[in-house]
Amino acid sequence: MSTLPIGIFDSGVGGTTVWKEIHKLLPQESSIYLADSRNAPYGPKAKDTIIELSSKNTEYLLNKNCKLIVVACNTATTNAIDYLRKTYNTPFIGIEPAIKPAALLTKTKAIGILATKGTLSSSLFSKTSDLITNNIKIIEQIGEGLVELIENGKLHSKEMKALLKLYLQPMLDAHIDYLVLGCTHYPYLIPLLIDLLPKHVKIIDSGEAVARQTKVVLKQHNLLNNQIGIKSKHNFYTNANPSVLQSLLNEKYNVEYLDF
Repeated sequence: MSTLPIGIFDSGVGGTTVWKEIHKLLPQESSIYLADSRNAPYGPKAKDTIIELSSKNTEYLLNKNCKLIVVACNTATTNAIDYLRKTYNTPFIGIEPAIKPAALLTKTKAIGILATKGTLSSSLFSKTSDLITNNIKIIEQIGEGLVELIENGKLHSKEMKALLKLYLQPMLDAHIDYLVLGCTHYPYLIPLLIDLLPKHVKIIDSGEAVARQTKVVLKQHNLLNNQIGIKSKHNFYTNANPSVLQSLLNEKYNVEYLDF
């Protein structure tokens, strides 16, 4: 079991930001990445639809003999992970916006969160933010259109910069000192965000924390791959244009189109 791959899925290419952190921490682990780009973004979709898509992704990865599933999508985690854990007999790792560290570290008592509608409107996000943000102002912003631009290879476009300026202004007006990225696509925006934000505003995403939690859960289930001398394998699948996913990965990794 320990040499079987880790399964990772997202509504598209954004979850590769999480995959990169997992691979950095656990280079001996093999993985299978599934990008459901045809249905991206999940954010505006109804909860039942998100659960249906997440179940379909999970079953595909389980059929590939994955030993653990990482739900590398904030919207899928906040809307579907409870259902997935009850339905499938396998360990799941989810991802949530890192509002806790931002709330603990803020000096201005104001933090911004850029996320999808599906994440910000979920009951799980609401419970988390209510528990840890007493006396702290949270400026929530739905990143409408950002995922679509990334999925269409327009990461550095004029449209992207214009949207980011529009979405950041209310946060800057509220004097935030931390910006939480609540979608796994958004770490690809960090170079753009650094240019648009004042130097004192720090950016937080959840990728590294997810990698650490993946290691913890693998250990708990005796699934950590401790074999020496076995090279890890990584397979990437997408049901949209493979070139977008390929552009975000090292050339040595192949991306396969999947009619899924």
